Amino acid sequence: MRRRPKKRLFLIGALIAVLGLGSVPVLNHFDVFSDNGDPMSFNQPTPDGGGRMVQSAAHDPSVRMPTGPQAEFVTANTLDDGTKIGVTTLHGKKSRFTGQVWVWAPKEYYEERYRDSAFPVLIALPGGRGYPMNYWMGTNLKLQETVSELAGQGRSKPFIVVMPVLNPDKKYYYDGSDIPGQPKMGTWMSDDVPDFVKANFRTFTTRDGWAFMGSSSGGFVGLKQVLQHPDRFKAVIASGPDTRPDSPLWRGHPKEMQANNPERLARQLATRRGAPDVYIQFQIGTKEGGRANLERFIQQYGKGPVHASLRVIQGGGHNAKGYIQGMREGSLEAISKVLRGPTPSDG
Repeated sequence: MRRRPKKRLFLIGALIAVLGLGSVPVLNHFDVFSDNGDPMSFNQPTPDGGGRMVQSAAHDPSVRMPTGPQAEFVTANTLDDGTKIGVTTLHGKKSRFTGQVWVWAPKEYYEERYRDSAFPVLIALPGGRGYPMNYWMGTNLKLQETVSELAGQGRSKPFIVVMPVLNPDKKYYYDGSDIPGQPKMGTWMSDDVPDFVKANFRTFTTRDGWAFMGSSSGGFVGLKQVLQHPDRFKAVIASGPDTRPDSPLWRGHPKEMQANNPERLARQLATRRGAPDVYIQFQIGTKEGGRANLERFIQQYGKGPVHASLRVIQGGGHNAKGYIQGMREGSLEAISKVLRGPTPSDG
């Protein structure tokens, strides 16, 4: 199944406006009277007067307090509960790629009782080219609201949702990989984006607090990253993905392409002695193709430390709306069961 750009997964109606320091906020025609584009910080009180984040020393060795330097964010969207999606420009130190990253922290992140606690991270990747923006930052897809709602029900961890751009341009898929002679999008995903999160947020020092989710081409990248770096990431929700690399940029580089093939990576991990467990939650809609391929992947490679399952979304198509439905129905809960969540303080 060829991964392809989604047509109108939602109406962004966005303008890209370049402000100082390279920050790129996303504005739409409803935002004339909003604070979109204004500087914001994840270290400030919530807009509704909620608790503030206090950077005190954490006693739990599994908690990593922000290491800095702090990024400069501007507001991209504001949710009904007052939490904000911020956007900043990240200059990847290891990949040398520069791109936009959107971030949302749940309301629990600002509460005094969690001031010394780490929070799990969900790196959310879009389908299609995923450039110059990541469509999960749009509030009408309700990803962030879904996390909040299910966390309130005890069915999800209150994830920090991180939404980087997927590709360096609109022309090609780069398969979230370091294709020879091309921008190092594999290193961008595996190193630069997580390092950026660690610099700015309270995170877990172990892989038990790190996961991916993605649709179509983004699902492929999330799947590949978890299988390629099981020491860093523990789980993924991969919706409507291919399971083999297919970027035309791999031509002439068969060895490197196979080193980035999820099927090969899963086979190697399944037979590796002492390999860490990884958890793959596939999603597929009944109105799209690719189900047989995912069932084949699970049968052939879902062994040993590779735990793979498939959620079939009734009436779902190859689109973000259907994949959010599947997350609500159980996929987000499934990966939450194997990941750590924040721990309130005794005080």
